[in-house]
Amino acid sequence: MSTLHLPLKGEYFDQIKAGTKPEEFRLANDYWRKRLVGRTYDRIELTRGYPKRGDTERRLVLPYRGYRLTTITHPHFGDEPVEVFAINVQKEDRNG
Repeated sequence: MSTLHLPLKGEYFDQIKAGTKPEEFRLANDYWRKRLVGRTYDRIELTRGYPKRGDTERRLVLPYRGYRLTTITHPHFGDEPVEVFAINVQKEDRNG
């Protein structure tokens, strides 16, 4: 089973776990292109930082639902618009 691992800042992990943040953003650069474009995963594992192996409170495993390329302006990436991979981290499929 292939898994995409994404460590997150606490605030973003908490928002995803609460269901209020539907996408996690990663800068559209070579590093993330190699990990996302043309690849398929069975699931995505989101962690609150880098938890110990048995810490299930800081770990969220969801079905991998893909990504979309989009342009956003976000304080994390600076003042200018940037192209990002918007990775779907919804707990349920909203399309079906």
